[in-house]
Amino acid sequence: MPILKDFALSTITAGFVASLVGLTSGIVLVFQAARALGADEAQTASWVWALCLGMAVLTIVPSLRLRVPVMVAFSAPGAAILATLTPGDFTLSQAIGAFIVNGVLMAVVGFSGLFERFMDRIPLPLVSALLGGVLARFVISGFADATTAPWLIAITTIVFMVARRVAPRYSVLAVLIVGIGISIISRSIATEELVWSLARPVYMAPTFNLGAIISLSLPLFIVTMAGQNLPGVAAFRQAKYEAPISKLVGTTGVGTIVLAPFGGYAFNLSAVSAPLCLEAPAHEDPARRYTAALSNGGFYLLAGLFGTSITGALRAFPTELIQIVAALALLPTIGNSLGAAVSAPEHREAAMFTFVITLSGVTIAKIGSPFWGVLAGVLAMVIASVRSSR
Repeated sequence: MPILKDFALSTITAGFVASLVGLTSGIVLVFQAARALGADEAQTASWVWALCLGMAVLTIVPSLRLRVPVMVAFSAPGAAILATLTPGDFTLSQAIGAFIVNGVLMAVVGFSGLFERFMDRIPLPLVSALLGGVLARFVISGFADATTAPWLIAITTIVFMVARRVAPRYSVLAVLIVGIGISIISRSIATEELVWSLARPVYMAPTFNLGAIISLSLPLFIVTMAGQNLPGVAAFRQAKYEAPISKLVGTTGVGTIVLAPFGGYAFNLSAVSAPLCLEAPAHEDPARRYTAALSNGGFYLLAGLFGTSITGALRAFPTELIQIVAALALLPTIGNSLGAAVSAPEHREAAMFTFVITLSGVTIAKIGSPFWGVLAGVLAMVIASVRSSR
């Protein structure tokens, strides 16, 4: 089959690392959010099942049809908002109703083309600066772990440097293998966390409450669109892939509507893990990188089958290992982003405003830094154009 011929060890590795990053970036927040809303153990496992199933289907189907790496994730900022709730603020049923309304809003804004038209008005240097700021925050946290695991960070970094010169396609795989070896030798893999059990979906009936819709649906919608879909589209455009953005965003809304009763509270285009499959390290041929997304979706599907057990597997590996693998894999993408951000002198200052504000991680009115970074960049660009015209 032609599809099987397009797979390579590097695309499978990229898909695996992307799934690690996608799950570890917010799965703990998902557990906290479920508990804050009063979910029991079976319902919490259903949340993980629904999120993994949604990411798998929404990644695999469009990637297969379009032959481009479409990457979908759950909304980590959305989970953070839900995790801050006090038990008793809203019932689980009311929250499920709010999740469905959030999905409707996403579908309307997506299929109507409003979101894509907004993105079309942002110059490429600002888009690249936005993506660079989002990814740089993640990479910095990976290297910051050198204080707790200096040898792991130092050795894997050197391995990456050498592999990038010798066999660039397999540099991430080399880092992963060496990192696991170091973790085994240092006995930092917690094997007691490895407990396997199959997950089962649990239907949670929705109740539509105005207070929950205002307090949950709107914040979820805003942080998912501004904090996740904005940089998600930026990753697409920097990699120079053509894709029907409006339909993809609308489809994530439909996926949210369908899976919300099982715990799938919000899906979006991936921001952090997407470049792992969109850029050259996955494969030097852009036409074959869609198999990295297919691999990513396959690993998500496998993770969903085991529900909460997947968190045990993630906890078994040292946090430093997962973060440094992702940080090193994303370094080339950040370099490309910064290069594109400063390539046009007339947009350079605006791009730097976007980059540093996005990198800061500032949150105002529960809206994350990617939105404020873009807003600042656009404002700087408008002021510069007015001054030039005068």
